[in-house]
Amino acid sequence: MIGITMRALVTGGAGFIGSHLVDELVNSGFKVTVIDNLSSGNIEFINHHLSSDSIQFIEGDLTSLDDVRQATKNIDCVFHLAANPDIRLGTEITDTDLKQGTIATYNVLESMRLNGVKKIVFASSSVVYGEDAPLPTPENFGPCLPISLYGASKLACEGLITSWVGTFGLQAWIFRFANIIGERGTHGVIFDFIHKLKADNSKLEVLGNGLQEKSYMEVKDCVKAIIRLFNSQTSSINLFNLGSHDTCSVRRIAEIVIEETGLHDANIHYTGGERGWAGDIPRAMLSIDKMLSTGYDVNYNSEGAVRHTAKCLIDEIGM
Repeated sequence: MIGITMRALVTGGAGFIGSHLVDELVNSGFKVTVIDNLSSGNIEFINHHLSSDSIQFIEGDLTSLDDVRQATKNIDCVFHLAANPDIRLGTEITDTDLKQGTIATYNVLESMRLNGVKKIVFASSSVVYGEDAPLPTPENFGPCLPISLYGASKLACEGLITSWVGTFGLQAWIFRFANIIGERGTHGVIFDFIHKLKADNSKLEVLGNGLQEKSYMEVKDCVKAIIRLFNSQTSSINLFNLGSHDTCSVRRIAEIVIEETGLHDANIHYTGGERGWAGDIPRAMLSIDKMLSTGYDVNYNSEGAVRHTAKCLIDEIGM
């Protein structure tokens, strides 16, 4: 694939991770088309490419088979990142992940079949493993028993993709993400903490007991890994965890955000309980041995990624 101009479609390409992937694809010589309905994405994230005509942008909805079928014409590979970005939303509107995740992925795959597109890269998640997995969790752990609707949708999407590989001859790269953070972040714990402190700089409410502990991966580390593994791994199904070497607790994240805002007098208040919300997994850490075996490594550990992200988002959001 190296040396050939690939025509890539990025679903959710105006979103947080998607826009960083677009940056990396353009820098790597891909011809890029973005489809995004802008429900959670932001056109400003890719404006620098639109002004230089380095990408094509389609405002479309993945729940519409017609929209996706049009977008996948004359494409060599689909990088499918579009999804509901907020796990908690599924507890309030229970068909969110079904529509924006599972059905959207079916539409992507069916459009690929109809248009003869044979390569798909899919952004899955560590939450497919559920809460009883050993830590760090390897790719071959099973059975996967997700406890959130978001996780259930991601696992269903993986099943659809591997069935399309087996039935219609696709080639797939499935990446199970740790918590991806960085500049342009539009949701997540660091984003929430900054907004809470901006609204009231005297206190910071933390959902749960603060002992929740997870791996965090900086977004540029993530998208560089995607491109590296897409170019180097040639199996029919290429399944990789993408994460970092360690974890960071929610308590420590709260401390770092307070440090970076300079609001040292803010009191941290914990709501209690081991979960931040229904479906939250209190402890998660992915094994990244398989990723490391390819020669790729990350630049940031979890705490370094958290501090870098806090600085970026404070600049973007303002205090």
